[in-house]
Amino acid sequence: MNIRLCFVSAVSAVVLMFAAVINPVFAKDTDLFLIGLPDNSAAEFGIVKEKYPAYSKKYPEPVVFTVGKSKMSDWPYLHPSSHDAWAGSKAHTFTIKFKAEKVHTQLLYLKIGVVGIWEPSQITITLNEKQIASQRLPKEELSNELVHRPDGEGKSFPLIFPVQGNSVKAGDNTITINMNDGSWILYDYVQLNGQREAPKMVSEEAVDLAKEFLAGPMADVDEIVFAVRSLIGDGHWYANIGYYSVDRERPAYGKGGRLCKLNVKTGKMTIMVDDVEGAVRDPVVHYDGKQILFSYRKGGTDNYLLYLINSDGSGLKQITEGEFDDFEPCWLPDGGIVFVTTRAKRWVNCWLTQVANIWRCDADGKNMRALSANLEQDNTPWMMRDGRIQYMRWEYVDRSQVDYHHLWTMYPDGTAQTVFFGNMHPGGVYIDSKPIPDSDDMVLINSPGHGGIEHEGFLATVSVKKGPDDLSNLRNVSKQRGYRDPWAFNANAFMAANGNKLVLMNALGQSSVLFTLPKEFEKVWLHEPRPIFSHSRELVITSRVDLSKPNGRFLLDNMYHGRNMADVKQGEIKRMMIMESLPKPINFTGGMDPLSYKGTFSLERVLGTVPVEPDGSAYFEAPAVRSLFFVALDGNGKAIKRMQSFTTVQPGETLGCIGCHEHRVTARSTVSGNVSMASKRAPSLIEPLKDLPDLPDFVRDIQPVLDRNCVKCHDYDKRSGGVILTGDHGPMFSHSYYTLTVWKQISDGRNYARSNYEPRKLGSGGSALAEKLEGKHHDVKPSENEKALVRLWLDLGAPYPGTYAALGCGSIGGYIQNNQILNNDKDREETKAAQPVFKDRCISCHDTKAHPVAHTLSDEIGLSFWAPNMDDLRLKYSRHVVFNLSRPEKSLILLAPLAKSAGGYGLCRPKGAASDADSKVFVSKDDTGYKLLLAMCEGGKCYLEEIKRFDMPGFKPRSEYIREMKRYKLLPESFDVEKDPINVYEMDRKYWNSFIYNPAIQTTHN
Repeated sequence: MNIRLCFVSAVSAVVLMFAAVINPVFAKDTDLFLIGLPDNSAAEFGIVKEKYPAYSKKYPEPVVFTVGKSKMSDWPYLHPSSHDAWAGSKAHTFTIKFKAEKVHTQLLYLKIGVVGIWEPSQITITLNEKQIASQRLPKEELSNELVHRPDGEGKSFPLIFPVQGNSVKAGDNTITINMNDGSWILYDYVQLNGQREAPKMVSEEAVDLAKEFLAGPMADVDEIVFAVRSLIGDGHWYANIGYYSVDRERPAYGKGGRLCKLNVKTGKMTIMVDDVEGAVRDPVVHYDGKQILFSYRKGGTDNYLLYLINSDGSGLKQITEGEFDDFEPCWLPDGGIVFVTTRAKRWVNCWLTQVANIWRCDADGKNMRALSANLEQDNTPWMMRDGRIQYMRWEYVDRSQVDYHHLWTMYPDGTAQTVFFGNMHPGGVYIDSKPIPDSDDMVLINSPGHGGIEHEGFLATVSVKKGPDDLSNLRNVSKQRGYRDPWAFNANAFMAANGNKLVLMNALGQSSVLFTLPKEFEKVWLHEPRPIFSHSRELVITSRVDLSKPNGRFLLDNMYHGRNMADVKQGEIKRMMIMESLPKPINFTGGMDPLSYKGTFSLERVLGTVPVEPDGSAYFEAPAVRSLFFVALDGNGKAIKRMQSFTTVQPGETLGCIGCHEHRVTARSTVSGNVSMASKRAPSLIEPLKDLPDLPDFVRDIQPVLDRNCVKCHDYDKRSGGVILTGDHGPMFSHSYYTLTVWKQISDGRNYARSNYEPRKLGSGGSALAEKLEGKHHDVKPSENEKALVRLWLDLGAPYPGTYAALGCGSIGGYIQNNQILNNDKDREETKAAQPVFKDRCISCHDTKAHPVAHTLSDEIGLSFWAPNMDDLRLKYSRHVVFNLSRPEKSLILLAPLAKSAGGYGLCRPKGAASDADSKVFVSKDDTGYKLLLAMCEGGKCYLEEIKRFDMPGFKPRSEYIREMKRYKLLPESFDVEKDPINVYEMDRKYWNSFIYNPAIQTTHN
């Protein structure tokens, strides 16, 4: 056969069939097959969530797709070739098997839609073992970036291959597509039919979804309620309430508030609440359809509170009151209300705005009670048909702060808090989830990365039929982001907000605008559209809490059962340590400074330990409504396995789990048929640790251990291995703390997007420092108490200060809202005077590319202040270690270039002087350049003594810390930080202890 390979751009109409969920084939009657959806995207194919590095693991055998039987995930979104090392650097053949009812005598066309071509390969195609094409792919400017985000939208390019008549036979047929001598392509679709033209893209199909939906799934809907308000421009999805920490007068909320309803039959819009100086959000219709619950910030006030209004616009009534924000409410089937609120009294660990957690109250706003103890944001609680609340929970316990904001569930009384989808793998913000009628799936917004403003992102659906960890459960319906606040009428009929528009969308991602705000509504968006209609209540789950109890109980069945526990021997785990993550009363920046250097964002404290039975079971009482996590310990008190998430138990609740990081689709019966040993006895009480602080402070507790055991070999005068472990101040940290961090003596998760580490990889079980203190490092022999203290510090995240009062102060070159404006020294006279020295004496070796060295006390030399690469060589030349602000003459910036004969290290050799016996950069301390650098360091010492760090006499916290403690009613309004004494460690503890659930005082918050 003489077959031509054609590359064309013409398109023609194609009619697609669609069921309730994506099917493997979208074909019209004349198609022999159509694999995929012609939509300028590879979103429906395999490993879209895992992406190309997972190819070899997911497809260890050559890809074979059987039309009518295979799932869409059986066809990868990309086809590798011989230049792709991640796929074995070999040619790859994909096979398509299909049936034909008859011999096709006419000319057919095999069309491969691609959205990306990288290093064009030789493509060879056979049909029933006969070659029909072998050509080099074209060099086209396509959407190759979609290899990293294959669920996005690009521009499809059709590869069209004529197939001669009589090539397709009756019965079974086989097509092979081979890629060699090049790199990958990204698929959009593969189609075989008798039309030469490429299929029309789904988005190009003319649709009138309003007419279709109003005659079908929306037939019973007359009106839709929605909110209108402006934005402030902060891109964080949660930054839309309250005020910024550094400026009480800088609001994080918008204005232009209106509550409106749209008559979908007439197109008439009615304004029910009109307050252009205020703001309205989150309307939710009562089960009877007669009342609307919403959140309203009245003009002239600062806080959102819950209000009720009749569906006809009458009877506006305030439900909650106070100086905190109550928003995102939802009706509960038991008659109560669930909502999120800043009554949680905490701030985002990595930003300057307040945290809202899930609470509940009665329909009249009474009997408020916290359900969540999250340190971070909970959002958009909504009822599932089975009676559970589904919500977004953001958390980062010993891992990345920008990757784990996923879907969780709880009962309306706060019990049974369990992951629904996510939390194992990093991903976007999964938010605004709601049930799809007549389906087990949910509609949601998949807000990419760390989320978008006002939750904007892709309209998506999620199924958990494969469990909460299978990334293929999530499917983006829309191919573009920008959608918010979704609603599902059925699996093929969705509604959402987009800018100032109310949009309808079907399951193919086709959309129609139902309504646009009138022109006079300038600089505002349409938000939270919900139909006004009566609907049945969800299942009412009987409450299991006992509010008279201060504790709950945990029952762990078998700690040796889990996805990453194979190397742990039975009986090796002796005890389990119970830890608590501690909320922040205030915060000032997006990094973790000065708590750690690319480590923990929060402080943690140990409550104690409980016994683990020989069969791996544990049963113990734990304080209610607290953010707890566990660490498995061996007989020497070293960490074996660590949670990287938190759990919460309600008063009187018994919460059980099968193992450690076990598969969530595992039933207990598959682990053991025996009754666990711990369940046969009374629950253990948590035993506090003896002779150890519950929250070690590095300067107060750990530095003395280093002074007694390490400094004799690791001081400036004897720096064995180039390591200095003295407690001298640097611009932000002590030299010992920074050195232990960058020399990787601490293993704490390092803010990486990684979960479920191997045993003995984190904390005391995986840190080199703990190993060195076990008597295996020269003659170091610390006491048992010292070793236990260091192990505890490592297991608590290895923080620098042991108080949140250290935030936002005590640093030269510190950060406020990610800007290095806190005590920056670049304009100080002694700093400016020293700059010519760097140019004249240092730049020949320490230029910006090769081993740059800090020129000022604030100079980051290009390193990220919160996410540096811990293998970056520049870390050893950082400002945090080269400047000594306790003993300026011991600064490495002086000792390294100072000649040995003058008391220096003599390390620096100008170019061409490498063979010199000693350094000639600074021959003596009388060198003018040396004196200028020394003056800069001495000036830094004086500056630090002026601003004061948490470990220095006379330290006082920032005024914002005091302001919030007053707002929390923990300090009197008359307190004056400039006059009145304060112990910040005790103040922190008073703050944390205010969250202890104590039924003897009060079981409700009003």
